Amino acid sequence: MMKFSYYNPTRIQFGANTIASIATLIPKESKVLVTYGGGSIKKNGIYDQVKDALKDYEWHEFSGIEPNPLVETLDKAVAVAKEKKIDFILAVGGGSVIDGSKYIAAAALYDGEGWDILEKKHIVTKALPLGAILTLPATASESNPTAVISRKSTQTKLAFSSSAVYPKFAVLDPSAMVTLPERQIANGLVDSFIHTCEQYLTYPVGALVQDGYCETLLRTLKHLIERFNEHDDLLWQENLMWAANQGLSGLIGVGVPQDWATHRIGHELTAMFGIDHARTLTIVQPALLREMISDKAAKLSQMGRNVFHLPQTSDIAEKTIDAIEALYRSIGMPVRFSDCEITDPETPAKLVAALKEHNMIALGEKGNITPEISEKILTKAMR
Repeated sequence: MMKFSYYNPTRIQFGANTIASIATLIPKESKVLVTYGGGSIKKNGIYDQVKDALKDYEWHEFSGIEPNPLVETLDKAVAVAKEKKIDFILAVGGGSVIDGSKYIAAAALYDGEGWDILEKKHIVTKALPLGAILTLPATASESNPTAVISRKSTQTKLAFSSSAVYPKFAVLDPSAMVTLPERQIANGLVDSFIHTCEQYLTYPVGALVQDGYCETLLRTLKHLIERFNEHDDLLWQENLMWAANQGLSGLIGVGVPQDWATHRIGHELTAMFGIDHARTLTIVQPALLREMISDKAAKLSQMGRNVFHLPQTSDIAEKTIDAIEALYRSIGMPVRFSDCEITDPETPAKLVAALKEHNMIALGEKGNITPEISEKILTKAMR
């Protein structure tokens, strides 16, 4: 029986040439801090559009937020926000920039060490308001209350969530994708696909709307992967940007069990080896599905029928996992550690030790992925 509370206050401005609309969405008296990554927005024209839109504002900027944003970098932005008395954050980038900006918005109103937020020593109840201009669709961070932050000094990657860091608005301009490297687009595609799987590949609870919407998103993302050579087409970009947003903006996960073990384990791969987040997921997920197939057989079979259009056979669950893995391979994503040149047989044990250190000892929708099972999953991914 479903029981949930659904809330999403983020205004979506979707479509080409919508960046100028931020001038109507940020209060005129605001002191704005524009946050972004490595500077690609200065090459593709987005920076100039932001600059034009903010011509009547007092604004400052902070660049250099890296993929898998580091608290060591973000704390420098927090210092700027406090020094300049910033009262609005505008994140311009992908999920990492937006995640990092959520941390900045929360830590700017906290007098203690910002990492306390990630360790749950400080619960975020207030934050500076923020908006987002999305340049890389993947995580739906632009319209959800969650951020994942890394700490280089301890090789730790943790998440926090608070309704206080929901972006006030999100500009989704698909034309911003035009200069993205293929690797980043592929990462965004599979990240979105696996976000949806984490909320779908559990066990049946009769949630017809959520299942149906998940299957629509999965079919859409499968279609885009199969037509990856069309990624320069605006219609292709529009469909990815909207599908990625819907995959993790909260709607498909209400009232249903959720997994997230692939993400929890994947975070340790990023922290230890620096592998792109999405690529950790494609390494872990097939192995996890094979190890947990008895728990997930019903939903795997449903996905096989309704997403991959496989015939109902006694081994449809196994064939669905094979189809998922083949989909990732088709756009060059790794599905084994060896695809990332990681061959040390001690790797699974090292990663499990990190999981234990971060108290990731009861993962999955049933909490039954113990460290021992995590090691089996990781050992499968080594083969």
